[in-house]
Amino acid sequence: MKAIKYILAGIVFGIIMTKSEAVSWYRIQEMFRFQSFFMYGIMGSAVVPGILVVALIKRFKFRDITGTPIYFPDKDKHWKKYLFGGTIFGLGWALTGACPGPLFVLLGCGYGVMLLVIAGALLGTFTYGIFRDRLPQ
Repeated sequence: MKAIKYILAGIVFGIIMTKSEAVSWYRIQEMFRFQSFFMYGIMGSAVVPGILVVALIKRFKFRDITGTPIYFPDKDKHWKKYLFGGTIFGLGWALTGACPGPLFVLLGCGYGVMLLVIAGALLGTFTYGIFRDRLPQ
């Protein structure tokens, strides 16, 4: 019964993603071809408020519901791994037409082929977990 709020949040997320066309392969291709601002606008509508909220949390030293201070560790300065990881993520996104969040939304919309993409994403994550300690970080 505790999971009901997460299930409801997932349903709302799916509806919003579908109605906003954020799961549309055509919209994603338009974005990667720089033919439309639509997807950048959707992402910006999430990123900009996120930046503002994080800045407020840092400035006013907010705490979580247990009273523990919220802490954002500094990122390391190894830009090459971010470039490499971002390139792999972007290529997967461009080839499949979906990033990880909408995969399940697309599956729920009846696109069964997304099971292959989800399996590939899980396999990639599992493989990374196995080799993580041996990779340069």
